[in-house]
Parts: sequence; C-alpha cells; structure tokens
Amino acid sequence: MKTRSVNIQWFYAFFFISGFCSLVYEVIWLRLSMAKFGVTTPMVSIVLSVFMAGLGIGSWGGGIFIRRFARSSAAVPLRLYALLELLIGISGWAAPLMIDVGYSLLRDAGKDVAWGSSVYYLASGGWMSLALLPWCTCMGATFPFAMAAIRKIHAVESEHSFSYLYLANVLGAVLGTLVPAFVLIELFGFQGTLRIASAMNGILAAAVLLHSFTLPSAAAEPLETASEKAESSARPSSRRALWLLFATGLCSMAMEVVWIRQYTVYLGNVVYAFALILALYLAATFLGSWTYRKWVRSHACEPVHAAWISLGFLALLPLFFADPRLPFPEITNTVVDLAYGAIRAALGIAPFSGFVGFLTPMLVDRFSSGNPASAGRAYAVNVLGSILGPLLAGFCILPWAGENWALCVISLPLFLIGLISAFRARKQAARLLKLEPRVLYAVVVAASLVLAVMARTYGAKFPHRIELRDYTATVIASGEGMNKRLLVNGTGMTKLTTITKMMAHLPLAFLKRPPTNGLVICFGMGTTFRSMLSWGIHVTAIELVPSVPKLFGYFHPDGPELLKSPLARVVIDDGRRFLERSSQQYDVIAADPPPPIGAPASSLLYSQEFYAILKPHLRPGGIVQIWCPGGDSATMAAIAKALRNAFPYVRAYESIEGWGTHFLATMQPLPTLKSEELAAKMPPNAAKDLVEWESDSTPADLFDDVLDGEHPLQDFIKPGPRVPPLVDDRPINEYFLLRSADPKLPI
Repeated sequence: MKTRSVNIQWFYAFFFISGFCSLVYEVIWLRLSMAKFGVTTPMVSIVLSVFMAGLGIGSWGGGIFIRRFARSSAAVPLRLYALLELLIGISGWAAPLMIDVGYSLLRDAGKDVAWGSSVYYLASGGWMSLALLPWCTCMGATFPFAMAAIRKIHAVESEHSFSYLYLANVLGAVLGTLVPAFVLIELFGFQGTLRIASAMNGILAAAVLLHSFTLPSAAAEPLETASEKAESSARPSSRRALWLLFATGLCSMAMEVVWIRQYTVYLGNVVYAFALILALYLAATFLGSWTYRKWVRSHACEPVHAAWISLGFLALLPLFFADPRLPFPEITNTVVDLAYGAIRAALGIAPFSGFVGFLTPMLVDRFSSGNPASAGRAYAVNVLGSILGPLLAGFCILPWAGENWALCVISLPLFLIGLISAFRARKQAARLLKLEPRVLYAVVVAASLVLAVMARTYGAKFPHRIELRDYTATVIASGEGMNKRLLVNGTGMTKLTTITKMMAHLPLAFLKRPPTNGLVICFGMGTTFRSMLSWGIHVTAIELVPSVPKLFGYFHPDGPELLKSPLARVVIDDGRRFLERSSQQYDVIAADPPPPIGAPASSLLYSQEFYAILKPHLRPGGIVQIWCPGGDSATMAAIAKALRNAFPYVRAYESIEGWGTHFLATMQPLPTLKSEELAAKMPPNAAKDLVEWESDSTPADLFDDVLDGEHPLQDFIKPGPRVPPLVDDRPINEYFLLRSADPKLPI
C-alpha cells in the first residue's frame, strides 16, 4: 500500500512542475509576441486564443489517441507523457526562434506589400499558430496521457484522477505566474527564464521516464470501450455537464479580462497587475479544487445546487471591491500600494474563482469517471469556452458596456444556471444557509441587483468627464482650463504643459535645414502633434488607443479643425509595428512613451531594438526626441545605455519645469546653438504656440531654461555601471520589485 501512495504522489509532483513551466511559457511568449508584432489588443487575443486552442486540441485529441494503447502496460502511456514533457521543454528554445522568423518574414514582406491591419493580423495570427500551437497541444495532451497511466496503476483512485492532476497543475501555475514576474525575469531576462523552464521540463521528462521502468510490464485491463463511452456521454446529465463546463470556462476567462481593467488602476505596474490577478485567480482555483478533493470523499454523489445558485452573485463581487469609494488608504510607496491593490483584487476575485475551482474538476470527474478520453473531451469543452470568453469580452462587451456592466452581462449565463438549479434542487441542498433553494435564488438576485446599481467605476472619481471605450482601453477626459486630465484605464497619461510642446519645438529648432515633415509616437492630448503642425509641415501621429484622438477637441478647441488639415495624419497602430511596415523618412521623430515608466508599451519604446527600427526612418541630419519622465537610477542608466549604443550622438536636457529629460539622438553632431538662435529659426505660428501657456516668457527664455539644464549622458550611466542597456529581453524598467526592496542588488 505504501508503494501505491508513493506512486500517486509522483504524479502530483509531475503536474505541479508541468503547470509551473506552462505558465512561464505562456507569459513570456505573450510578451515576446507583443515586442515583435505589436502591443495591440488583437495581437494579445491572438496569442492567448492560440494557447487555449492548443490546450483544447491536445486534451481532446490526446484522449482519442491514448485509446490505441488500451491493452498496453501502464509504462506505455507514462512514457508517452514523458515524451510530451520533453517536447514542451524544447518549445522554450524553439518557439522564440519561430516567433523571430515570422517577424523577419512579415517585416520583409511588409516593405514590398501595402497591406492593411486586417491582413497583417491574419498573417501574424497564422504564423503565431504555427509557432505556438504544436507545443500548446502537447500541454493539453498531458492530462489524458497521465490519466491513462493512473487508471492502470491505481484503479481505485482513477475515478477522480483529473481533479487530482488539475489540483497539482493549478498550484504549479500559481507559482509559474508569480515567480517569473517577481524574481526570474528581473534577474535573468526572458530568454534566461525560458531556459530555466526548459531545463525543468527536461528533468521532469527524465524523471517520468525513469519512473516508468519501476512499473510492472504486464498489460492491465483495457480502458473503457468506445461503445461504453458513447453510452455514458449520451446521458442527459453528461450533456448538461459539458454545457456547464463551457459556460464556466467562457464566463471566468471573460471576467478575467474585465478584472484586469478594473484592478490595474489599484495595482499600478501592468506587469505586476497582470501577474497578481492571474495568480489570485489560480490560487483561489487551487483552494476550490483542494476543497473539492476533500469534499468528494464523503459527498461523492451529493448535488451542489447551492454553489450554482450563488455563483452569479459571487461573479459580481468585484463591482464592490473595485469601487473607488471603498475606504482603502492611498499610499505612495510602490510595494504598499501593490499590497493594498492585491487585497482589493483578492476580496473581489477569490470567492468566484474558488467556486469555479471546485465545480470544474467535479464536472470533469463526474463526466469521465477516470476515462482519459472522456476527461479530454470535457476539459476541451471547458477550454473552448475559455477561448471565446476573452474575445467576446475584449472586442464586444467591454467596448459596448464598460467594466461594471460588462461584468453584469457576462454573469447572466450564471444566473440562468442558478435559476435552473434552484428549480431542480431539493430543500436539503441549501440547508447550510437555512433557506429553500428558490428563496435562496431570490435573495441572490436581489443582492446582485443592489450591487449592480450601487457600484461605481473608477471614473466616478471624476464627476464631470467624457468617458470613451474601445477594445483597447477605457479613456477618461476630465477637468477644466489648464487642469484638464487624460486617463487611460485609470492611469494619468499627461496634462496640459509646455513640456509637451518642447518635445516638438526643441528638435525642430535644432535642425540644420528647414523641416518638411515629422512623426509623433503616442498622441496623448495631442499637444506635441499640434505644436509640430505649427511649423507648417506634414505631421503623422501614431496612437495605440482608438478613443484617445477623439478627445483632441476637448483639450484643444482648434483640434477638430487641425485634423482636417491636409498636413495632419493620425494613425491608430502600435508605434513599432507602424515603423516596421513603413518606408517613410522624417526630419524629426518625437516619442513620448505612455506612463508609467514601467509599462510594457513604454519599455518597447525605450529599448535598443526600437532605436534600430527607428534609425532607418530618419532623414540625413534628422533628430529623434525621446521623452523620459524619470525613474530609478537603474532604469535611467539602462535607457541611456540603449541610446548610446544605438546613436553616435546623444544629448540630454532637463525640461522647463525641472523634471523629466529630453534625449536628442542623432547620427551627426548637433550644432551648438544659443537660445536666441533656436528661437530665431521658428516660424511665427510656432513661436506663438510655444509661449501659449507661458505669457511672461519668450521662446528664447524657454529655450534658455532647457539649454541650461543639459546633462552629460554619463551622468545617467554612472549610478548604474553594471546595469545592462534596456533591450527587449531585459526590460529593466518593467521588472523592478527586487531592486526596489534592495537597491544594492546587482542587476
């Protein structure tokens, strides 16, 4: 009996490590894809959908494939499982290479073919399927393969083997989300972290293979025959289980998209926000699955109608805990802010996620009774819902309804399930709450209606506002006069300030010849775009969020007229992706990466690879202006080193309000000019624009303030001599938690 216990525990260890590695791959593949193909919601959705599709195909197909070995010994499915883990480990090396190959192919093809965004997404999505789908399919097939081995080794335990493996896999996934984001990537970068995960998969494959040689070689009883399986799946209860699995997968993953929108404003850095929300969801799922494993020993056939009745209300709890009126303290310390934001998110997300973690393995166990093919089919249906959920939420429901009402719409299927359960349940099903099921359902609906009506979004902090939504973000414009604000997903983007005017005027005035055109990366309030137009040149602005340029007129009354000018062009796209697909050259390129400094969209506009993409788009004598609002010494050193490695000439100027830095990068030396000389080169409209909000100053005064604030580039590099330049593989600005806790930590 001791041997049997040890054997089943081996499977728990196997799937714990497997879950850890799988989440490492998912998170990093997503980030690498964003760097190559664009930081856009469609690209994120493509990668996540491919990942989930692979899990579904592998689960279903693996269950069908493993039937061929019904009469073989237990060692055979176990060795096939070892092969899967080995292939998954290879993916840590192969998938990034395939992503790079696809990036190169599309980049080169884009220089000769004028294709639109839809064609680009189709091409890049097709390539991402080729790059990721085979490995994700292997991940999905691990469940039926391992279940087949367990069924032959431990017949008694096999009836609930899916939930056993699911429990271990989810626990590993929790750590696979947190450890890379908070530790490994900061220390080793993306590629280094992938190598660690690959090595773990290789060791796991070897351990599984060695374990297979300890099993008896005699063939065991065959798995359930196809006819028995067909009879089982034909039962009405089985069909209901599949529909429930589909609904929970769809709703939970759709809600995850909404949660990220709701809680990022309280969690700060997007990287850590995403990791924490995913980890909280998985941790609560683990606790729910662990509770199910305990519960099933004494309640094997007992219905759980009360859980289904309550699920809709639990899905709406984030409405309450994301309400800005909730009295949580506002603290400026990054780590403390993160902790309070995590508490908010945990209280809102955990109850629903825990119930889903309880119900999902229960449904799969009851549907399959340990049959690997049946479990694969059931899990694949759940994954199918998980594929559709984010797409529906991100592209349809969120843009139409906003965060709070989107959550209400997504939860409607759960209320329908609760209604059906209330009519099917016996009175004993709700005895824990001392309520008859239909009464319990009425209470749940009433409480949910109160919650939906009373809850407020983060935008409620700004009573006088314009609020726009699209598939990328919720955008808020508020305030009056010079106190107007722009917020994207709750993060303040910019304000009306002469600094943003200087981003255009400073490089244009430094040009040795009259400019003819310019490029602005990141539209914001449109101030830099507007200032560049005041020079009477052709100006193109790139903006990732479709709703942002629509607010141009709110911040600048002349904005709508300026957009009608034949000199003005606004493109909704990722800045890097736009440059990759364009052959246009510019006299000046002004980049103002979106805050905070640790955002993924920012690091991709501060990296050495971005500057390599940007340089061919500069005309001879052209100037790049990179605005940096400031950061810790390691971040500033990394940004400065990336600029130094990319451009032979870089000059840095502190801006007029005493904060932030204008980096001017060129391929030829900048002329040495005085403030009066810079001002004299400005057209009258440009000079008027520069002093629009500085009535007591002249253009020469403002230029003089900037020139007096020049700093040698070495001043930024000296505090971080061991810090590497900011590159796509080591985004120093994004991953900072370890050094914020210990500034002396060598990076």
